[in-house]
Amino acid sequence: MTGMRTVLRALATAAAALLVATAVSPAPAQARPEPKAPEGFVALRSVDPTIIQEMRYTTAHTFLGERVDGYRQPVCILTRPAARALHLAQKRLLRQGYSLKVYDCYRPQRAVDHFVRWAKDLDDQAMKGEFYPLVDKSRLFDDGYIAEKSGHSRGSTVDLTLVRLPALPTRPYRPGEPLAPCFAPKGERFPDNSVDMGTGYDCFDTLSHTDDPRIRGAQRANRQFLKRTLTDVGFVNLPEEWWHFTHRPELFPDTYFDFPVDRRSVAGH
Repeated sequence: MTGMRTVLRALATAAAALLVATAVSPAPAQARPEPKAPEGFVALRSVDPTIIQEMRYTTAHTFLGERVDGYRQPVCILTRPAARALHLAQKRLLRQGYSLKVYDCYRPQRAVDHFVRWAKDLDDQAMKGEFYPLVDKSRLFDDGYIAEKSGHSRGSTVDLTLVRLPALPTRPYRPGEPLAPCFAPKGERFPDNSVDMGTGYDCFDTLSHTDDPRIRGAQRANRQFLKRTLTDVGFVNLPEEWWHFTHRPELFPDTYFDFPVDRRSVAGH
């Protein structure tokens, strides 16, 4: 009996020690909730569902050769004034048989950080043949193609083009397929249902400069048509990229956001 009491006391002591250890051990760390977009941001589709969306950075057809960090869903998110201005431009274009097509809209800071990491990895040249055939990768920062901050992260900048209606179908990029230079003739570069702008989207080349004198004829007319249409509703073009426009005045001119590209980021707006 004495032995049994000894065993029971030992078990009780062990149980008490376990309870104390459990009480003082730290609780498991809670995952930080993802940031959400502030009021003032909307999904473009809620403002104008007719604008075509081909959100490139949710796919592997990028200069990185992979989906970009922070792009969880193929949804264009913009500040409300920028989205409304695109709606005005789209109404005019539809009457003329055209539609806007967006490639990128709001871009989280984590995506820009991904660009920077990729640009510093000089061994990764997987997509050079299409996106930067004539540019040494070591020059991407100095030549202005990659930067540590992007106006896209402020929410009022959009990359876009024009599509002649009715829009033809496009095919998805197949990872590993042969690459054609982004400045090749339209019939030779990656197929896109947009009008011919002289280069593909995200082409790291001076031919992408909106007013490059080597761009002539229909290609030049298409660029000027896009620029004129968007300028009329308050956008300003970046001269180095025919596809890049910022709506002014910006709603958040000094803030770089990092909420993910996801419908939940603007739920309820």
